[in-house]
Amino acid sequence: MSFGKNLQYLRQLSAGMTQEALAERLSVSRQTISKWEMDAANPEMDKALELCKVFNCSLDNLFRDEMDQRSSAYTNLRVEDVPGFRYVEHTVISTEPESDAMDRIYKYAKEHGDENPKVIGWDFPRLSVEQINVFRMHGYTAAWILPDGVNPEGLEVKEQAGHRYAAIHIERPFDNPFSTIPGAYHTLGDYMRTNGLIHVENEAIPCFETDGESMDVYMACK
Repeated sequence: MSFGKNLQYLRQLSAGMTQEALAERLSVSRQTISKWEMDAANPEMDKALELCKVFNCSLDNLFRDEMDQRSSAYTNLRVEDVPGFRYVEHTVISTEPESDAMDRIYKYAKEHGDENPKVIGWDFPRLSVEQINVFRMHGYTAAWILPDGVNPEGLEVKEQAGHRYAAIHIERPFDNPFSTIPGAYHTLGDYMRTNGLIHVENEAIPCFETDGESMDVYMACK
């Protein structure tokens, strides 16, 4: 763990706040901020508490956690207003549901003439304790974003109104997916907390991913 790395991480999450800007808020010099980030010195308790207020975090976050889990794989942290869209979804519950759900959705799109479909996906949360703990299952929902004018017969079409999302871009997410993708959600959570954004679950699809050689992860917020 490193207080200096945690401080630098939080400062960069906060809209790229400079050392000068943080120093001005705390009434210290830029050199003091630099020393903190190099672990050459630690702040007095009053300044540590001020840092917690600035970054909406706890003292444990600052001094005990290893917050800087980001790597060069993560870029373009942002807040994005996603326009409303119509979609068709398919959910699979199994030990490895992602590929089956995606395959079915791409099949739907191809059958309806969309050769380059926009597809998103998210974890399906409504599983029983037995499915999770005994059979080691999990659920995944894939969705085809319908192009304008496409109304597939025989499939249930759902709609989502436009909504605000925090988002992050991942390069090469499948090189180490069990670390890189959860790490993206962790980083987004830090970014939202630091910038005063609240995750919402009832107004829109709460989280989703866009698939491909690279990936964008979105979390609904307000």
